[in-house]
Amino acid sequence: MAKINQSPNTIQTAAIASASELVMRYGDQVLLDGATLAIHEGERIGLVGRNGCGKSTFLRIVAEELKPDSGKLAHRKDLIIGYLPQTFELDESATVMENVLSGAKHISDLIDEYETMDSESSKSGELLDKITHLDGWSLEQRADSLINHLHAPSADKEVKTLSGGEKRRVALCRALLARPDFLILDEPTNHLDTEAIEWLEVFLSRYKGACLFVTHDRYFLDRIATRMVELFRGEFISYQGNYTEYLLARAERMATEELQEHKRQRFLKKELDWVRRAPKARGSKAKSRIDAYFEVAEKDAPEQDLDVDLIIPPAPRLANKIIELRDVGMGFDGRRLFDHLDLDLEEGQRIGIVGRNGLGKSTLIKIMLGELEADSGTVEIGKRTQINYVDQNRLALDDSKSVWEDVGEGNQYVRLGDENISLRAYLKRFLFTDDRINTKIELLSGGERSRVLLAKILKRGGNVIVLDEPTNDLDLGTLRMLEEALTGFRGCVIAVSHDRYFLNRVCNGILAFEGEGVVKYNVGNYDYYLEKRAEGSKAAKTGSSSVVSGAKIEKVREPARKLKWKEEKELEEIEGVILAAEEEVAQLEASFAAPDFYENHKEDWKELEDKLAAEKKKVSNLYARWEELSAIKAACEAGG
Repeated sequence: MAKINQSPNTIQTAAIASASELVMRYGDQVLLDGATLAIHEGERIGLVGRNGCGKSTFLRIVAEELKPDSGKLAHRKDLIIGYLPQTFELDESATVMENVLSGAKHISDLIDEYETMDSESSKSGELLDKITHLDGWSLEQRADSLINHLHAPSADKEVKTLSGGEKRRVALCRALLARPDFLILDEPTNHLDTEAIEWLEVFLSRYKGACLFVTHDRYFLDRIATRMVELFRGEFISYQGNYTEYLLARAERMATEELQEHKRQRFLKKELDWVRRAPKARGSKAKSRIDAYFEVAEKDAPEQDLDVDLIIPPAPRLANKIIELRDVGMGFDGRRLFDHLDLDLEEGQRIGIVGRNGLGKSTLIKIMLGELEADSGTVEIGKRTQINYVDQNRLALDDSKSVWEDVGEGNQYVRLGDENISLRAYLKRFLFTDDRINTKIELLSGGERSRVLLAKILKRGGNVIVLDEPTNDLDLGTLRMLEEALTGFRGCVIAVSHDRYFLNRVCNGILAFEGEGVVKYNVGNYDYYLEKRAEGSKAAKTGSSSVVSGAKIEKVREPARKLKWKEEKELEEIEGVILAAEEEVAQLEASFAAPDFYENHKEDWKELEDKLAAEKKKVSNLYARWEELSAIKAACEAGG
């Protein structure tokens, strides 16, 4: 049965689909073990869990593309389903528009039938009512709108000419077109830029049907989900609310389980002492006490959800020159991507590269790595610079090899700085048990393959890590560990990403491709960049800002200027202000974690939630301001 953490005021609507006691195995691996879940009208359910735990398998079962080993699946009669799987098929010989329209074939069929039917027929009126109810007459306009807002390729392009990311956007348009009763989306934000993700958030927040989705985008989960369901050890645990509320409720549940296990162990210890001291002749009461002991002893301790222990080898020492771009320009097919672009990478910088697809982000990375030659300008790599590049397709895995063979590449040890660690111990840090270490790559889940790739890539080390969409296909636990590892990395990080949460946690600088050849650099995280951009837009409307020319990077800090007296004072005091703000956040989070929080705050819990969000944003802004002031001071000192 699904365990449910639910607020007392939750109103339950009618179920449109339900899964009961589902069991699904692949060899020795049990993905679903009596899993039960009901999906209700209007719900937007975020499904989370460790990579390889069976999330995509469950979506396939609910979409009726896969049959479970046992259990029952039920749908409401005449339920219309829209489904975006991880692995999808498009008609390669057809155009983008034809593929998108195929997502509403049931509506197109009604229109075709209506148009070939005698207008005087009684069925003609019924068909017209159905088509009108489904808003069928506006199908092409809706398809155009989806293609435009999700930044899919132009409608007349043939699918066979598209990249993998472009095809995925077409498949997403196809799933959304019919406005089905039930949307099932597996990683809908993959290969979408930030602007398209934000549009999709608005679309789904207004969507009247039910939606079940898997995503690694934590902001998307926060803004869209009305219920979170965790797949853990083959069963579902359900939490009302969004991702933040899920984290709080899950922490409370785990704390309760730990307390209960502590009490159980204390009871067992006490009873075991009694059993050892008790005389051999025991009466019925003593026998009953012994029976109670064994009954409690046979219960299993709560299973722990282990996290990946990501290791990035220590960064070799960097020289003063790391990567230096001077007056770099690049164009394709007569279109200029950027011109006059300058960049000096500095030790400790973690730069997030953002912007719409097709503006030149990956092209810039390839120029920096020497894989492409720029039309103009120069690129210099420092003598001590060792680049570890993680591209969108990452490294190829050999499906015929085992995890051990592919990651080890003939070695039984992995070199981490000055130490050697056994390959088995290294793989266990990526949550590969002894039996999974020897499993063939072809038999792994998508999530397990991602962990193999990370293990294979990160062991190469380097002092400049370059990542192109690093968050795709990683579960939330692994993402958190990757973020912590990158934040603690003493070299440099350059990451092309649309994951706003990742950009905020990891990056201390944002390089933004804003379109029309404009590229800007801001010190600070992604939220701080958005604030500065909004301020710039406001200033532009009032005519108080200068026009940006070309694509030269504009840094927020003024080069080689001194801090003003007020700024010096602000920098001296800001650490104390940050500590106070973090303490406020910690106190608020502690109050939310209290078991009786919602009972004590029935009237003001929403205000406290808003206050917590505001305080977190304040901390983020303070850190960004600290980075900015420190950068100005460092630049001034470096300039003499």
